[in-house]
Amino acid sequence: MSANSSIEWPDVTWNPVTGCTKISDGCRHCHAERMALRLQRMGVEKYHEGFSVAVHESALGQPAAWKKPRLVFVNSMSDLFHRAVPGPFIERVFEVMNRFPRHTFQVLTKRLGRAVQLAGRLDWTPNIWFGVSVESRRWLGRLPLLKKTGAHVRYLSLEPLLGPLPVLELNGIDWVIAGGESGPGARPMAAEWVRATRDRCTRLGVPFFFQAVGWSIQEKDRSDARWPGLEPDAGEVVT
Repeated sequence: MSANSSIEWPDVTWNPVTGCTKISDGCRHCHAERMALRLQRMGVEKYHEGFSVAVHESALGQPAAWKKPRLVFVNSMSDLFHRAVPGPFIERVFEVMNRFPRHTFQVLTKRLGRAVQLAGRLDWTPNIWFGVSVESRRWLGRLPLLKKTGAHVRYLSLEPLLGPLPVLELNGIDWVIAGGESGPGARPMAAEWVRATRDRCTRLGVPFFFQAVGWSIQEKDRSDARWPGLEPDAGEVVT
């Protein structure tokens, strides 16, 4: 079963897919990877392959068991649009979300290229909120792709926030989440990066949610360092 979520905004997490690979700067200290490897060591069957990408047919029936409306974070332990997830399975996940309008499903991805490629095969019912991670200015090119999907509600996850976002385009964005990095080796987040983003959201009337400082916050800016050795992914946009 899905565990009650430790993420602050949803009520529950739902993981029909587990496992992922690193694709951009924010993935360096992936919390989901650490958790998956811990569950593997504990002998949890769903994670017997650790953090390798795996689909779970048995998980598709879980939303039907939730009788009261829930705010559901989809794939906290993966990225639904990872290239290793078969397109037909992604369609089935969407069909489940379509069948249960009483629930609101939050889908978050870094792989906008694939999401756009599949968008025409998916039914973007209003209960599906679709978001993209933007960790630093290097990944601002993901934003235009977000608007090419049929999502009715679009949001940004600026976490872990690794650098300033002075030209963040919020037209067509319904809400913004920001937060720092936590866990071993957490990189610091400058307070002014958050303040500047919050102030921009306030001016434009976009709801802003600050999730957590993380483990380290600094008052002085630093350049957003680039991290080499990332997995190439078709459709990614780097600025």
